[in-house]
Amino acid sequence: MKKKVIAMAMTLLMATGVLAGCGGASGDDASKEKKGIKVGMVTDSGTIDDKSFNQGTWEGILKAEKDLGVTTQYLKPAGETEQDYLKEITNLYDAGNRVIVAPGFKFETAIYKAQDKYKDAKFVIIDGSPKKDNNAKEGTVADNTVSIFYAEEQSGFLAGVATALEIKEGDLGFIGGLEIPPVQKFNWGFQQGVKYANENFGTKTTLKAENVKYANSFVDTAAGQQLAATMYDRGVKAVFVSAGKVGVGVITEAKTRVSKGETAWVVGVDVDQYADGIYEGDKSVILTSATKNIGKSAYDMIDAEIKGEFPGGKTLTFDIKNDGVGIPEKNPNLSEDTISKVNQVKEDMKADKIKISAEKGNLIP
Repeated sequence: MKKKVIAMAMTLLMATGVLAGCGGASGDDASKEKKGIKVGMVTDSGTIDDKSFNQGTWEGILKAEKDLGVTTQYLKPAGETEQDYLKEITNLYDAGNRVIVAPGFKFETAIYKAQDKYKDAKFVIIDGSPKKDNNAKEGTVADNTVSIFYAEEQSGFLAGVATALEIKEGDLGFIGGLEIPPVQKFNWGFQQGVKYANENFGTKTTLKAENVKYANSFVDTAAGQQLAATMYDRGVKAVFVSAGKVGVGVITEAKTRVSKGETAWVVGVDVDQYADGIYEGDKSVILTSATKNIGKSAYDMIDAEIKGEFPGGKTLTFDIKNDGVGIPEKNPNLSEDTISKVNQVKEDMKADKIKISAEKGNLIP
């Protein structure tokens, strides 16, 4: 009888082990399986090498390929309609991509449909929230989607403080792409930063209405160069540009003028654009950049999916307190005094001693 009981117990243990094995991988094993996942991205306005939003996101995905062993792919839509975006999302899904990153608010309605159609895929939408239609006031973030936003006004503020401190006196300018919330917040934050520096550090910089322009495009480099030329001709010393490839035109104009001995600075956006502004040796026209850690955001979401911790259904905001926005750690064109003051301002922001509004501010006359 005793032998039968032991035999039955052994049989039960073996069966349990077999069932556990059939139940799929878990813990470290599950993580190892997910390391081979395919990650796709659909580009927004512009190209993968736009020196800005698309490129910054893609670089984060490529880092995940290197560090985490995922396979990567990106597709550029033929146009900028919901159908154009859905077509490429479908192509990525059919190619086996189960994490799909969409950088930009233009993906909102496409992701709304895709998250319901492809429930076994994970979606990351940056600077947007899935919406049924363009008139919807609130987004609907499904359990297989995460929506990411940034406090652009905070990095714009720091860039404004840094620019005013370095220029000290004179006119500044702003060129935006489309007049949409992320771009507007950069503008309004920059204005507040310039004003703060004038009031607290004794700078005498101005930002006049005639020197705040929107190109109504993220891809028209010629428009960027022309707008910048007009501002520099008026005596503007530094232009903050938040406009994708339009910014390439601004940088080109600045390089041309600096090569002739003129003063023409550019404040970059989204990523550290110092290298894009190099015109001689290691000299660059990029004074500093108002950055959003978009690459890290994309990387972190991929890493979270591999670990089984994907924050589906959530809307995340990256700001100064979690180092989601700011200016580059290295700013070769900023003096040590400027950097010291900017770092103190940053700490005061983190401690809530300085409040920056995400709404329209007053221009500095």
